[in-house]
Amino acid sequence: MKETVQEKGTLLLALIAGLSINGTFGALFSSVVPFSIFPIISLALAVWCLHQRYQSRTMPQGLPGIAAACFVLGLLAYSAVIRVEYPEIGSNFLPSVLSVIMVFWIGYKIRSQQTSA
Repeated sequence: MKETVQEKGTLLLALIAGLSINGTFGALFSSVVPFSIFPIISLALAVWCLHQRYQSRTMPQGLPGIAAACFVLGLLAYSAVIRVEYPEIGSNFLPSVLSVIMVFWIGYKIRSQQTSA
């Protein structure tokens, strides 16, 4: 049980890192999105925590791919949400559809990893 909680923490940190890197990019380089220091702080903390987890314990087989998918899901989800809030940036159709596909793929991979273990 303890292993799965640590794995879920790693996946959550990867999702937060994806959200915050897109938020940092938007805050620094987009004239439409107002500046905020909080995405930069959350990016630094999420990356630091992921680095500490990587140094202290080994990842089970299959987890790095799922963590990368969670990172991409964070990128896509933030992009979809920010495009809803600021429609002048563009349509949110593609990021929304890709986010849903990523959620189902991550769920499938987690479920197949649990049944094989």
